[in-house]
Amino acid sequence: MEELTFAAPCLFGLEKMLGEEIDALGYKRTETLDGRVLFRAPLTELPRILLSLRFAERVLIVLGDFRADTFDALFEGTKALPWEDFIGETDRFPVKGHSVKSKLFSVPDCQKIVKKAVVDRLASKYGVSYFEETDILCQIEFFLLRDRAFLMLDATGVPLHKRGYRPESVAAPLRETLAAALASLARPREDVLFWDPMCGSGTIAIEAAMLMTHRAPGLGRSFAAEDLPLLSVKVWEAAREKAESEIVTTSFECYASDIDPECVRIAGESAKRAGVSAQVKVFQRDALTVAKDGRRGTIVCNPPYGERLMTPAAVEELYRKMGVHFKELDPWQIYILTSHEGFEKLYGRRADKVRKLYNGMIPCYFYQYFKRNDR
Repeated sequence: MEELTFAAPCLFGLEKMLGEEIDALGYKRTETLDGRVLFRAPLTELPRILLSLRFAERVLIVLGDFRADTFDALFEGTKALPWEDFIGETDRFPVKGHSVKSKLFSVPDCQKIVKKAVVDRLASKYGVSYFEETDILCQIEFFLLRDRAFLMLDATGVPLHKRGYRPESVAAPLRETLAAALASLARPREDVLFWDPMCGSGTIAIEAAMLMTHRAPGLGRSFAAEDLPLLSVKVWEAAREKAESEIVTTSFECYASDIDPECVRIAGESAKRAGVSAQVKVFQRDALTVAKDGRRGTIVCNPPYGERLMTPAAVEELYRKMGVHFKELDPWQIYILTSHEGFEKLYGRRADKVRKLYNGMIPCYFYQYFKRNDR
């Protein structure tokens, strides 16, 4: 096969970062929509894409897109696509999807139409009228946006934010993809200590270390596309070997600390599984006792929001204390993610920059302080 179109869904707010990541990998970005980026690349690049993307939730192979404001249009458009190039006669091909701002808003009805269209197409190609669907899973996904239908095949399986290094997690864990974005936005550097003093599972620190060592985020896991007869085992093995060879040594140092000893245990084990325990030092400490010790540093943290951890009143008191104590860390840069819209007032200082991001479906703000307090 020649070049294909791929769709990479992401958390809202990460589209620009994901697009730039795709550009840096050398692929041709074709379109950016809310919550996803489309791009072109050869099929042989699929293993590298899946291994490398830090900010994407999935990678989907786009078989086609077309206008579908009626069920007939959805059926005919779907049936016209080359499903036989990807789905074998005995493969399983369930359908799921989403509809946003489209006339065809009933997802169950759309699922039935897409399924029937694919069955009709495959029946004509394979000369059969019944499919047992007992072998390889070929997950079909559709996405309807403003009456435009995208028909896709999932290459990912388990979402990409599940890197494989965190089988255990704490309450209210941060997605690895969002943690990678926070780490990247904080611009980690070899000569500056990177510290998450409320580390939970250690995800922000681990993702920062993976970024600085050029460790591909997908090295510790497998993908649905490996079961599909699209590429040989040797192609996948070569992509993994290439990713392993690109890991670099670095003097970058990262602290992951938490007041909860169970969090410290989990974070330490996760860092080992991620292969970054040499860069990430994990220990127990109250975030309100962090000290500079004569070093340059950057704080990046995801404190409780008062929704799943702590009460709203306790969280507000924590933010006030953070504002008082973190002022003593000047001129360190401080980056804080929270859903609390009154954070700046509680913290006692306006951020130099605020970026809206989503922690799952929770709208959050990434407050960035990178200028001196006494300016």
